[in-house]
Amino acid sequence: MKKKNISINLEGEQMARHIAMLVQKASKYESSIYIQSGDKRVNAKSIMGMMTLGMDLSDSLEVSAEGDDEEVALDGITSFLTGEE
Repeated sequence: MKKKNISINLEGEQMARHIAMLVQKASKYESSIYIQSGDKRVNAKSIMGMMTLGMDLSDSLEVSAEGDDEEVALDGITSFLTGEE
């Protein structure tokens, strides 16, 4: 399992749109991907789970991935959330 702590850096104020894009991106990977904010941890491939996380454009999160493509998945998800993509 790979983990990384990040700070969100997304443009715009439509967090629901960013979450939908994140779920689509996460679903392309074989690995299990989780996002944790505080003590709440959700599956990044679940739109309902991600919506309940209550992410904000300035949150700090822990992203974890486990599986055959965990390194690529972790890099892809963190690049998206930090605005590097």
